[in-house]
Amino acid sequence: MRILFAGGGTGGHLYPGLAIARAMRRAENDVDAFFVGAQRGIEREVLPRTEFSHALLDLHPLYRSRPWENWKTVRGAIGAWGRLADIVKSAPPAVVVGTGGYASGVALAYARMHGIPYIVQEQNSFPGLTTRFFARHARQVHLGFPEAAGHLKPGKETQVFDSGNPIEPPPSPRPDRAGARESWGFPSSSGHVMLIYGGSQGSKAINDVVASWVARGIPENLNLIWATGRKNYSNYENLETERIKIRPYLSPVSEAYAASDFALSRGGAMATAELCAWGIPPIIIPLPTAAADHQTANARALTAAGAGDMIMQSAFTRDALDSSVRKLITTPHLLEQRSQAVIARARPHAADSIAQRILSLVKK
Repeated sequence: MRILFAGGGTGGHLYPGLAIARAMRRAENDVDAFFVGAQRGIEREVLPRTEFSHALLDLHPLYRSRPWENWKTVRGAIGAWGRLADIVKSAPPAVVVGTGGYASGVALAYARMHGIPYIVQEQNSFPGLTTRFFARHARQVHLGFPEAAGHLKPGKETQVFDSGNPIEPPPSPRPDRAGARESWGFPSSSGHVMLIYGGSQGSKAINDVVASWVARGIPENLNLIWATGRKNYSNYENLETERIKIRPYLSPVSEAYAASDFALSRGGAMATAELCAWGIPPIIIPLPTAAADHQTANARALTAAGAGDMIMQSAFTRDALDSSVRKLITTPHLLEQRSQAVIARARPHAADSIAQRILSLVKK
């Protein structure tokens, strides 16, 4: 059973497809997942290290700020169309699954033109251009945020599911919180643990404010797990203390999630989905340059649900950070309310749910 996955450019569009494909393989041994991605995207580094067959095509995004470069987009799409024809001819897929980003658009267009059923998985609360365009004729649309539904115009035969974002779920049973804290050298029961995580590459804008805050002195009974990103680590490692653990990268990040009470984070869909699954309310600093400002939309959705707080990067100072943190640690019922609200948003088994619905469609 060939299932063609198309998506990438960034990890936020690639990793959901990998999670769904692995869930499908767990459910059905005969699933043959094949990935199509872009030569210039993160998939060129990730896919060769996975168990999946794949093809990397000369795909480009729309160059909105440099429209004169869109000839690359057109040229790449024409070449990719021919490659897709060969891929489909060699092993016709039962369905195409698009997980967004510029790497998925051409494959979804090919599926539409050739009558191949296709499915769209949208990670963000404000859907990307690819999802908005192709949702009308999709057989299924799976949403990471329920708020995304209000921005789509699905067709009469399109099923829309509030599935959540497909992530690696927390282990069952959960790691012991006290033991996790002790493994970081923190008290097992007293005080709070805050995770600071600006994404896999880190965020200089977040790191600089945190460094200034730390230098002035963090609140008593607060412990920090601070991931700076590998490139930035040497600039901040000297700030480590018994209460402040600084790492270039968190792998596995589950060890930090297990110990944390709340987090400071960017507003990426997959990062916030993982925080929800672990019951960790975030203070979100949206990346202002994210496409269509989708991180701000994600942050607003969580804030409106009472599951987090948002500080715009332009207003993110050490005083603003200190105020937001102190409000949480000095108001126990507020932290508990946010924790319950973030758990209500969690969909830790989204990958399995999406996989089962796709397999049911294929079998029909």
